[in-house]
Amino acid sequence: MKKIINPFVHLEDYNCFGCAPHNPLGVKLEFYEDGDDIVSEWQPRAEYQGWLNTLHGGIQSVLLDEVCGWVVMRKLQTAGVTSKMETRYLRPVSTDEPHVTLRAHIVQQRRNLVVIEATLSDSQDRVCSEAVCTYFTFPPEKARTAMHFEGCHTEEEQDK
Repeated sequence: MKKIINPFVHLEDYNCFGCAPHNPLGVKLEFYEDGDDIVSEWQPRAEYQGWLNTLHGGIQSVLLDEVCGWVVMRKLQTAGVTSKMETRYLRPVSTDEPHVTLRAHIVQQRRNLVVIEATLSDSQDRVCSEAVCTYFTFPPEKARTAMHFEGCHTEEEQDK
């Protein structure tokens, strides 16, 4: 797997709940490229519970949506926004899990709409929730001007 460099860390007001490394309330996800998939591993914590020792469904949706957004940035080299998201909760996720794994990939692309499938698995590799996200993608020039997107690269590419 190749570690993806966060292209926004240099922006002064960057405070994304999903991926900003310095947001004290955020989930601080980091991402990796694994073939066609974008992957992230995250450790649940008690402050993100809904029911006792159970990861809140809204937090699960945040994690799934975020990994889908990074699919757009890395695989299509542009930015986009979620226009539709359908999430299925298959089994509870304990906030005591040592980690959960997020995995997402493109399943369909039509013009500026991209359909992405994502899963959230527990530390025993059991799929606990899954999502299908439709993203509206921006033309590269708009991604640059409106979203400050300059490209999304791996550490391996950066070192060359």
